Amino acid sequence: MRMNSWPSAYLPPLADSFTLPPLHVKATSGESVLDFKSGDNFTMYVCGITPYDATHLGHAATYLTFDLINRYLRARGSRVSFVENITDIDDPLLERATRDNVDWTQLADSQIDLFRSDMSALHILPPDHFVPVTQTMDLVENALTRLISQGFTYKVDNDFYFDTSTFLKDLPIAYEEALKIFSERGGDPDRPGKRDRLDPILWIAARPGEPAWESSLGKGRPGWHIECSVIALRYLLGENYLNQSGSPTHCISLQGGGSDLIFPHHFMSAAQVKALTGRNFARTFVHTGMVGLDGEKMSKSKGNLVFVSKLLNSGEDAMVIRHALLSSHYSSDRMWTEQVLQASRERVAKIREALSKQYVSGSAELINSVITALAQDLNTPVALAAIDSWASSLFESESSTESPGEVSRALDLLLGLAL
Repeated sequence: MRMNSWPSAYLPPLADSFTLPPLHVKATSGESVLDFKSGDNFTMYVCGITPYDATHLGHAATYLTFDLINRYLRARGSRVSFVENITDIDDPLLERATRDNVDWTQLADSQIDLFRSDMSALHILPPDHFVPVTQTMDLVENALTRLISQGFTYKVDNDFYFDTSTFLKDLPIAYEEALKIFSERGGDPDRPGKRDRLDPILWIAARPGEPAWESSLGKGRPGWHIECSVIALRYLLGENYLNQSGSPTHCISLQGGGSDLIFPHHFMSAAQVKALTGRNFARTFVHTGMVGLDGEKMSKSKGNLVFVSKLLNSGEDAMVIRHALLSSHYSSDRMWTEQVLQASRERVAKIREALSKQYVSGSAELINSVITALAQDLNTPVALAAIDSWASSLFESESSTESPGEVSRALDLLLGLAL
């Protein structure tokens, strides 16, 4: 599935004189230190888009966060295996296609192409495998056959459900709150015949007018959570992923996404992985905060989404957009405003002016400050503040003797700011 990704970006080298300490992150659950040394294999799965609309700033902020982790660990010498899915068959996609009277496959293809273009412009490293769900029906069928044989499923009419009874003791939130969120995010808690109201659907039997695939389960399509479970396992563990057991106790290093995926999506995906393999899904779970607009939550229902492609088409500099997203901490909810964007325009212009000088000073101190800030939970606001101070100091110093190239390469490698 590598061909589905966008072109890779060049990673400039970092001088041997710099040492990158272990990366500490604010783990939603699991271990908070990503101590993967030179040569270690780090496996990361990040939930991808449902391609019914263009890439908005919430998407961009999430993928930028895991790009920073990818960059830092690669700079530290780790072998990073990165997989991202495309949920190119789901209710929101079908609903949007019906609303706009377009073929759902054409809608999906157009938005996937736009997403690739946006990610490339924002200088985000591509995944090793960028996997559409529609190309993995055999994986889903194999996994569901395993779950059926192990007694983790049951049928309501012709639909297959996952029995969560073994896993509900690990709910991250109160049961009543979970029911509310489950209902808001694609669940069907009130369907008659379910054993537990939180049980998620695994296989949706064919509905009139909807796409469906032939399988031993009957004609239909997969539910949301099982898709990510099997894609992550297959493309990060290999073809024999269902036959691996024992040590280590987790299947992959990191599972990531927006905080809106903590429940039910990541909880249910992890439960299904545990049922399939007997092992925990990820050693570390990391989630990003939400991006609002001018004091309000940004959402498709409010109609106030800010799209990366529209900003780029209006002439906005992609590196300014990236800088603006880096100006807040990844784990915090934050607001996008014209003031935030304007501040980044001015800050990026000042950095570029500094980098255009024939000679600079304080390069090593700046790079070490950026490394330290990133190692401490990807503290990009502190890293950017250090860059601002460095750039300002150059206009007061007449004793600069260093080439700006080392700083330029470090900002590109560690922060993805190709200035």
